[in-house]
Amino acid sequence: MRESSPLSRRALLGLAAAAVPLTATAPASAAGARSAGTRSAGTSVVGGERLGLGGVQVRAAGLPKKLTAQAWLVADRDTGEVLASYNAHRRLAPASTLKMLFADTVLPKFAPEQRYRVTDADLADIPSGSSLVGVQAGTTYTVEQLWQGVFLRSGNDAVHVLAHMNGGIARTVAEMQARAEYLHALDTHVVSPDGFDHKGQISSAYDLTLFARAGLTNADFRRHCGTRTADFPAGGRKTFQIQNTDRLLTGAWGLRPYPGMLGVKNGYTSHAGNTFTGAATRGGRTLLVTVMHPAEDSNAVYEQTAALLDWGFGAGRAARPVGLLAAPGGTKGTRPTVSPLPTEHSAHASTTPPGPSTLRLAEGAAGTAALLGAGAWALLRRRRAATAGAPAEAAPTGRRRARTADNPAETVPQQGGGRRRARETPAEATSQQGGRRRARGPETPAEDASQQSGRHRR
Repeated sequence: MRESSPLSRRALLGLAAAAVPLTATAPASAAGARSAGTRSAGTSVVGGERLGLGGVQVRAAGLPKKLTAQAWLVADRDTGEVLASYNAHRRLAPASTLKMLFADTVLPKFAPEQRYRVTDADLADIPSGSSLVGVQAGTTYTVEQLWQGVFLRSGNDAVHVLAHMNGGIARTVAEMQARAEYLHALDTHVVSPDGFDHKGQISSAYDLTLFARAGLTNADFRRHCGTRTADFPAGGRKTFQIQNTDRLLTGAWGLRPYPGMLGVKNGYTSHAGNTFTGAATRGGRTLLVTVMHPAEDSNAVYEQTAALLDWGFGAGRAARPVGLLAAPGGTKGTRPTVSPLPTEHSAHASTTPPGPSTLRLAEGAAGTAALLGAGAWALLRRRRAATAGAPAEAAPTGRRRARTADNPAETVPQQGGGRRRARETPAEATSQQGGRRRARGPETPAEDASQQSGRHRR
């Protein structure tokens, strides 16, 4: 009986030659690169180990007692020190706070006085239920006016016009994602530039704070997010007044304006709930606070932000930092650094990929030995089978037992170890279309479907 083993001597030598370089030097996948960026140097979390832990992280007394948000963070804008946090890297739907990343990406590209005549195509892909400022096809707007529509009224119509000016929605989303990675906002996955409830669109309190900090280095960004009212074109020579929906800036809905408030951006959808990132200055110190998804509706996100600002300007002065905001620079997979307030001239971190480690070379050697051993075993079995006149027995493949479609959880591992997020209130559970929402990674969305029927309000 002629031998027909696929693992001939030449094949075994080929496998041995190929195994070490493949194991030692193969580039990481996209998911691996994201993981490397999030947990640089094997164990570190972006911003520091404590920010990767659940629960409250603080090294001072006197935190506000009534904080019901699913995630929040307090940081010093100038030093980058995180003074306190709760679930800093928890991935949640960002709502319109994601417009901070949109502005940080697109705002520098167009001069404020540049004029643009809006077409029907510019407004054709706005999600149903979006918040609108009132942009009309056939009307000419300045870039300044369009950004006022974005910052003051959170108008998705203004966002889509600017995105089309930038080359389209897809290009803008890609640039926003690249910008997020440059800022080391690795919890963020961008699906649309407007922050609406799209499947897979997520961010975190840490990332939103990075967006605000980066945006505030731009004078136009600071001016727009701090503008309380503006006159917006209504067609012809007519205008109407629009007011900023940031209630800590304007003092609307029964709230008082917060002293020293600079902005930055609020958000709300019926699916995501309320989100807000605010910045305020007092005594020469500027603090950033992000609050995501408090249990209550309406004013709670602002009240809890104000309480955290009060703590930061008071007892928080004695707080030892629990983490740091990453400095911009580098690309996905490079180790982030932490530094003072970023500037437009910040140097990029090195993007040279590290060489193979001793551990990975050892893995390669082990893999080679395993391949050689399996091949020799198969060849020996076939020769014995041929001598005995029996059919050759296939070598074991190490394949696990077949998964059944009745148990999909076995087939696809859950992101983040399959850990389910706790629901704080029944109202939150009902807002999730009858299902509980899990904490997921960027590839597994926090939202199950686009909320076409929910009102996208601030």
